[in-house]
Amino acid sequence: MGRMKTMSCFRGAGLALACAAVTATGAAAPVALFDGKTLNGWTVLKCEAVVDHGEILIKAGNGLVQTERQYGNFILEFDWQALKTVQWDSGIYFRYTVVPPDQPWPPHYQANLRQGDEGNVAGLRGARSTGLIQPGAWNHFKLTVRGAQAELEINGRPAWKADGLRGPPKGYIALQAEVPNGGQHRFRNLYLTTLP
Repeated sequence: MGRMKTMSCFRGAGLALACAAVTATGAAAPVALFDGKTLNGWTVLKCEAVVDHGEILIKAGNGLVQTERQYGNFILEFDWQALKTVQWDSGIYFRYTVVPPDQPWPPHYQANLRQGDEGNVAGLRGARSTGLIQPGAWNHFKLTVRGAQAELEINGRPAWKADGLRGPPKGYIALQAEVPNGGQHRFRNLYLTTLP
């Protein structure tokens, strides 16, 4: 009986510490952006995308698979895989509100998924790294965006931290389709944690 009380006490202390950590950061629990079965919550623009074996497969076109909601401060985690063996190209757009009508993609910001440029963000000083992805395999990205700051982890390793995001305080998140030049890509395990 005494042992059970002790274990409950430790379990309660652990839960209290976990709750304190959540309160201190103000972060909500992670939410799945993709249910593994449908594209509910997403809008497909100027491209073809399907759910295939529990993954989002970008099949054709130049365009976006865009969230229906806009997000400001967040942690985005996802896995991606390029199906081409060379010259693959895709990306993750964030913090944009409009796609120009004569363009397939917004002007910024994009965490690139182009061969040799994976994770780098053009126009954001310091947002560059090399050598952290595994060609031909699934790769995991963790992108944190808060205010004017952003940082990225690739496969569990710090890639970069940068300051200088400009523009709207919140916007859409999108998977880029650049199939004619960059080939098909797969995405899975897309989770978003809202930050204050």
